[in-house]
Amino acid sequence: MIDFVGKRKIFFTISIVLIAVVFISCFIFGVKLDVQFKGGSIATYSYDGELTTDDFAKTIKDFLNTQVSVQHQENKATGEQNMVVTLSSKEGLTTEQQNSLIEHLVAQYPLNNIKSISTNNVDPVMGMEFLKKCIVAVIFASAIMIIYIGFRFRKIGGVSAGVISVIALIHDIIIAFGVFVILQFPINDNFIAVVLTILGYSINDTIVIYDRIRENKIHHGNKLKFAELVNTSVNQCIRRTVTTSLTTVVALLSICVVAVTMNVTSILTFALPMMVGVIAGLYSSLCISGPLWVYWQERKNNNTVTSK
Repeated sequence: MIDFVGKRKIFFTISIVLIAVVFISCFIFGVKLDVQFKGGSIATYSYDGELTTDDFAKTIKDFLNTQVSVQHQENKATGEQNMVVTLSSKEGLTTEQQNSLIEHLVAQYPLNNIKSISTNNVDPVMGMEFLKKCIVAVIFASAIMIIYIGFRFRKIGGVSAGVISVIALIHDIIIAFGVFVILQFPINDNFIAVVLTILGYSINDTIVIYDRIRENKIHHGNKLKFAELVNTSVNQCIRRTVTTSLTTVVALLSICVVAVTMNVTSILTFALPMMVGVIAGLYSSLCISGPLWVYWQERKNNNTVTSK
C-alpha cells in the first residue's frame, strides 16, 4: 500500500515547484493572447508552389511594421495551400491596407499565384466579454461544487472536502495554463474549453475517492485514524483512477500525433494542454486532495484541542 499521506510533503513540494515554474514562465515568456482577446485581423491567402511561413511573415511584418503570426494550412482533399496571417491591432486592417498588402505580396512572390481568400477584423470586446463570463462560470461552478460536496459528504467533514477539491482543481488548471505559456500557445477559446473540461473531469476522480472514504468510514467506524482511512481509500481507488486517466491520455496523445502530422495547430493547442491537465488531475486526485484534506483535519483538531 502506498503511503500517500506519509509522503505528502514530497507531493506538496512537487506541486509548489511546478506552480512556481508556471508563474516564473509568465514573467520570462509572457502570456500570449489570441487575436479574439486583444483585437486584430485574420487574413487567409492561397498560393501555389513552395513558401515558408517565416519568410511570408517577415515580408508582411516589414511591409506593415507590426507583429504577425503565420500558420500554414493545406486542404488534403483539394490540395489547396493557404497561409493564415494573424495581425494584432485594435484597429484591424483597413480596406486600403488590405489592397496594398495583397499587391505587395503578389509583387514579392510573382511565381506563387497568391490570392486573398478572406480578411476579417476582430473586435476584442466580444472576446473579453466571453472570457469574463467563463471566469464567472468557473467561480460559480466552484461554489456549487463546495456546496454539493459539503452536503453529500457532511458526515466526514464535507465542506472541507469541497474546499480541498476546488484547490486541487485550481492546481490542475494552473498546470494546464503552464503548457500554454511555456509552449507559447495563444490564450483563446481552446484554453477556455480545456479549463471547463478539466473542471468536470478532475472533480469526478476526486469525488470517487471521497465516496470510498465515506464508505470505509461507515464500515470501519472509529477503528482507523483519519490518515489511515484516507490512505486505504485512495489505494483502493488507484486502479480505477489510473486506468480511466491513462485511457484518456492515450486518446489525447493520438490526437496530438495526428495534429502534428497534419499540421493542425488548432487541434494541438487543445489536445496537448488537455492531456497534461488530465495527468495533473490524476496526480492531484491521488496525491494532493487526500493528503491535503488530512492536513486540514489535523490542523483543525489540533486547534480544537489547544482552545480547550
